[in-house]
Amino acid sequence: MTPTTGQSSACRWVIVLAASAMLAIAVGQLVNGLSAFFTPLEAEYGWSRGEIALITTAGLIGLGLGGIVMGFVADRINVRAMILCGAVVTGLTVTAASQATALWQVYALFFVAGALGGGALFALVRVWFRTGAGLAIGIVSAGQAIGQGGIPFANALLIEGLGWRGALLALGLFSLATLVPLALIARKPEVLAQSPGQPAAAQEEPKPLDLTTVVILMCVAVICCCSLMSVPPMHLVPLIEGCGIPAPEAGSVVFVMMLAAIAGRVAFGKLADVIGAIPAYLVASAWRTALVFLFTRIGDLNLLYIFAPIYGFGYAGVMTGVLTTIRVLTPANRRAGATGIILAFAWAGHGLGGFLGGLFFDLTGSYDLSFGLAAAAGLGNLALVGLLWHLVATARRQRAPAWVAAVRAPAKGCA
Repeated sequence: MTPTTGQSSACRWVIVLAASAMLAIAVGQLVNGLSAFFTPLEAEYGWSRGEIALITTAGLIGLGLGGIVMGFVADRINVRAMILCGAVVTGLTVTAASQATALWQVYALFFVAGALGGGALFALVRVWFRTGAGLAIGIVSAGQAIGQGGIPFANALLIEGLGWRGALLALGLFSLATLVPLALIARKPEVLAQSPGQPAAAQEEPKPLDLTTVVILMCVAVICCCSLMSVPPMHLVPLIEGCGIPAPEAGSVVFVMMLAAIAGRVAFGKLADVIGAIPAYLVASAWRTALVFLFTRIGDLNLLYIFAPIYGFGYAGVMTGVLTTIRVLTPANRRAGATGIILAFAWAGHGLGGFLGGLFFDLTGSYDLSFGLAAAAGLGNLALVGLLWHLVATARRQRAPAWVAAVRAPAKGCA
């Protein structure tokens, strides 16, 4: 290994860690950072949980649309400038939200935070490795798990000490202070991902399915997948508070769940390298589908501390599974655009699930229907990913006879 190659390899891992940290802060805010704000916003303004959940939905719709745009333009503009813009926008919009006086203002600010902030930052997920890609994606994905657990927990503590406006202000300033320096580390992923003299595209194997089929199936699957995924992190804090448990303790349950998710995302990334991306995705999906409804049947804090990390370990592997599956089924020269489209549907599903979770609570006064439909969405995702696996296996079997005949033909002639 030449010094240049060694330096490039080390730099890739620095970028992986930077991406992980940035996603912890930015995606943690957009995906379920507002879960600790349900009770104070209900108390001050009388907004319903469905209306409050729509704040997150607005941010995720923005993230999805921004991700599509960034996926196509990341190869054409300065990546560092794009990431730096995303860092500044994320911090400023959250800071501005602390001064909002109407619900539409919060909707608009979080939409911009998603589209121009998170959409740009998520471009760092495009650091595709030639070997061990599942592990690298798992580490990047683990950053989201840290944020999805740490941000709600921190918000619960900040709200208790500063009120909800002070909490948002502190979060916005913290985002600016951390995201901007991390953004300066960003480099163009494609340059770092290629070894000298070995273009990735030249060594890439043919994909078993055409790109259109993969994108359509994955888009529908991730809507179901993320509709389930969004309900526990977004509504677990108010669900636990409804059992008479204070907000900081409720937030700590989510934090414990996401601590286990850190290990889960890395573990399922490695599992994808060992057994394949789609099988690993199926295992993680089945894990959380089987367990999600049980949250509504546990009202004891000690039991929640035991159950939450068990659920979180498998729950976390799903996002890693989505990213690794996209990687193995899409050609490198079309991957950025395909990833942007599929993740847009994923974020839309995440926003839809969170909103419906709040809406069904408003209609029934209970989270039973919300978590029950989340489990049903998980079954839909399992069916679709299972179909994708079947199609991939069938396509590979259909190619096998011609290969086997070509290998055996010389041996038969010598008999």
